[in-house]
Order: sequence, then C-alpha cells, then structure tokens
Amino acid sequence: MYPDRVVSGMRPTGAMHLGHYHGALTNWVKMQAELPCLFFVADWHALTTHYDDPELIERSTWDMLVDWLAAGIDPSQATLFIQSRVPEHAELHLLLSMATPLGWLERVPTYKDQIDNLASKDLATYGFLGYPLLQAADVLIYRASEVPVGDDQVPHIEMMREIARRFNHLYGKEKGFEQKAQDAVKKLGSKRAKLYNELRTHYQQDGDDEALEQAKAMLDDAHSLSMIDRERLFGYLEGSRKLILVEPQAKLTASGRLPGLDGRKMSKSYGNTIALREDKDAVTKKVRTMPTDPARVRRSDPGDPARCPVWQFHQVYSDNATQEWVVKGCQSAGIGCIECKQPVIDAIIKEQEPMHERAQPYLDDPSLVRAIVADGNDVARKLAQETMRDVREAMGLSYT
Repeated sequence: MYPDRVVSGMRPTGAMHLGHYHGALTNWVKMQAELPCLFFVADWHALTTHYDDPELIERSTWDMLVDWLAAGIDPSQATLFIQSRVPEHAELHLLLSMATPLGWLERVPTYKDQIDNLASKDLATYGFLGYPLLQAADVLIYRASEVPVGDDQVPHIEMMREIARRFNHLYGKEKGFEQKAQDAVKKLGSKRAKLYNELRTHYQQDGDDEALEQAKAMLDDAHSLSMIDRERLFGYLEGSRKLILVEPQAKLTASGRLPGLDGRKMSKSYGNTIALREDKDAVTKKVRTMPTDPARVRRSDPGDPARCPVWQFHQVYSDNATQEWVVKGCQSAGIGCIECKQPVIDAIIKEQEPMHERAQPYLDDPSLVRAIVADGNDVARKLAQETMRDVREAMGLSYT
C-alpha cells in the first residue's frame, strides 16, 4: 500500500482570486500540516484554452506561486513545482490515452459548460477534450490518496478513479498472482484470513463498500506482512491483480464555492473576480458596484437576501450577528444596499492584509520563488519517475 499523499494544481491563466482562496487554497493550507502535499502550476493545462497567448501563461505562473505563498502555503511543509518541468506527466497522459474510452472524456460536465461559456475561443482541439485525462495523469503519477477540490471538480476525480481502476485491471498482471495472493492470505493467521475472505466476498459480490473499508483497515494493522504481500492483498481484495495506480479520493472544501461579483461562479473568464492581493480601493469599488436583489429598485423597497449575490459573501465573511442584521434590514428596507455591502468590504480588506505582507519578500526578490520551485521540481520528478518505471514495466515497455 502506498503512503497517503495530497496532490492538486491550478492553471496559470491570470491573477488568483478569492474564489481560488475559499475554494481551494484554504484547504491546501490546512492539509499541508496533515499530510505530504504536492501543489503544482498546471501550465500545460493553461494551454488548452490559452494556446494563442503563451506570454500570459509564463507571467501568470510566477504570479500564481507568489499568491500561493501569500495565502499561507509553506514550502517547508508542501512541495511546489511546475507541471511542464516534470515531463513524466505527459508520458503518463499519452499512455493512459491508449486505453481511455472517448466517451469518458465527452461526458465530463465541465467540458460542455466551458464550451458554452467560452464561445469566443476556438476550443475544438484535442487538448481541450483531453484535459481531464491529463488532469488524471497529474494526480495518478504521484499515487495521491486525496485531491482537494471544489464540488464542480468531483466528476473529474471520479473519472480519475475509473481510469486507475481500468489501468490496474488491464495491466496489473503478475504471473501466478492468484496463488501468491492466497498464500499471503494464510499469513494473516486463521482468524484474520477467514474474515478477509468473508469481507472480500461481501465487497466483490454485493458491492458492500463498508466491507471493503473494514478489510483495508485490517490490512493496515497487519504489520507482519511484507510490503509486496500487503500490496497483493489490497489488489486481490478489490478484484484487480496488482495495484499500480492508486484511486484518489476527493477532499471537498468546508466553505464551498464563493460566487463572482455578478452571482455566477467567480472566474477570470467572466471578469467577475476580486484578486487575491487586490488593492483596497479596488476591493471597495468592486463590492459597491455588485448587483443586488432586482426587487430593490429604490432604497425604500424591501428585498430578499436569497436573491442577492452580496448575501453569499456575507455567508462566508460575516458572523451570525451581522447576518441577522442583513436579513432583517434587507427584508424591512431598514438598510440600503451600500450599508449592507460595507461589512463585506471591511472583511475582505482585513483578510488580505497578511497576504500582502507575506507576498512582499518574494516581490522584492523573485529568485526566492525560483529556488523554491527548483527544489520542488526535483522532488516531484523523483516520485513521478518511480511510478513511470512501474507503468512502463506493466505495459511491456521496459526494454532491456
């Protein structure tokens, strides 16, 4: 069984915004203290929609890294690297593409959504269709156990799991595996061996996920097993022959998605963002010009917070007392929209103050960021090369 590991990345297509912070970065900061984490700049992914503007990608790559450090990502706890500096990502993407059904890519919900929302761009390319597969390679190559994502990315994680499962089924062929696995079962001792076989049957015949988790927990506690026997039993348990690629789990953020200034998802593509290191005056102007409940044409008109994008900001930034004040004041027309927006403005500015402070040393000396990334590239590539050795061997590509 491989060690628990967190992997996630972001596309460098412009300045980071508060949607990134509340949708992913707060979770990254929390997880870096709990598990080994690898966070990467997905510059190849940026080319799927910005292939005609590579200068933006290079500039945004370094800006994004500064934003991560400003948000609280600690290079002493997490590995930061750039996707294109680890070419094994591309190799695994290519090899996975040989056996991934086309329909799996076409059914990803975000594929059609982005085609519709980015109609001004020509996205009729293989790169855009295949980006979920490259995304899968990014994660599977590190055998990640968890991937921190927003809820809109859960279908991508499910597809990664399917791809890993299919790869293991197709290529996890160890000669004499069945007999070796049964021999390993006996090493558990008679009582545990009997329980293992019962749980394996419950999972494989009845789809009992609880039985699967119980069996995995038992194997985790079986310290007398060798690593290879443990790996065989995990594979035998799930019906595969050998575990080469690990099926990752989605790790959802607690706060959920922060909307954009217009009520849609906050996205650079929609021009409705507040940057992570936004100027105070710009924050004030952007929030003050946010649309509100259309029923409040005049100051004296009562409104409904549920129909107002500003209310969703209050749910992230305001305490219970402030939220109660907003609901009561809006519904009774006791407060105006400008008054309602001020606590949000104040909270965003306060939140961003330490980010500006953390970013400053890297802005003053960019070589600090480059040194962090160079070290991270080396760490990531070593891990990726280990996986690719196993992948090549499994696919019959380890020629001697």
